[in-house]
Amino acid sequence: MMDDFGLYPREEPFDPLGVMLFKALQVIAFLFFLALLAVSPDAKDGKIDSKAEFMITLDWPDNHPDDLDLFVQDPAGNIAWYRHREAGFLTLDRDDRGGANDFIMVAGKKIASPIREEIVTIRGIVAGEYTVNVSHFVATTGEPVTANVKVQKLNPTAQVVFDNKFTLDHTGDEKTAVRFRIDAEGKVVNVDQRPKSLLETFRSSWRNGADVDPKTGVSRNQVRVRRE
Repeated sequence: MMDDFGLYPREEPFDPLGVMLFKALQVIAFLFFLALLAVSPDAKDGKIDSKAEFMITLDWPDNHPDDLDLFVQDPAGNIAWYRHREAGFLTLDRDDRGGANDFIMVAGKKIASPIREEIVTIRGIVAGEYTVNVSHFVATTGEPVTANVKVQKLNPTAQVVFDNKFTLDHTGDEKTAVRFRIDAEGKVVNVDQRPKSLLETFRSSWRNGADVDPKTGVSRNQVRVRRE
């Protein structure tokens, strides 16, 4: 009786087509969400998006005036260093000269960089042993310098292969930081610190009569004279 006077709201008439359309939209939205999950990159700790396979860094105390140099030799005998920044798959990405010319120009003014760091990247896989050496090119303070060398495998995730400190104490001092061996798939299979002079590698070639080292393209004088 009361319903005749419109006191109770009537239910809307059932519309099967509208219900089907609504359910179809729900299914499409769900499938779109699944597709987004499938194409989105995984957010994993240590994930590195890099074209390099390994990164080798040398650093020493900020604002230190001494000049240290990083040398890296690959299994084929190629050596990356400040006179030969690209050798095989090796690339010297940053050469730091200590207190000499380590600055940037901003609005015509020199701004000194406090960071002391050299970086070599390995951009391809060559199975065999790699040697990482550090040379104390200029010891301006006359005091020992504590340096740190780190080797990281970048792909598929970042992994520290080696990380250690050591001391250089005079101009011309050369230390083998680490020697590591990788297999054909880029897996590190051995790490040690057996000494091996890379500067002596240059000198040996020249003692045998070569004016230019065939592996590095470096002349006799270049190992003794720093770039301008």
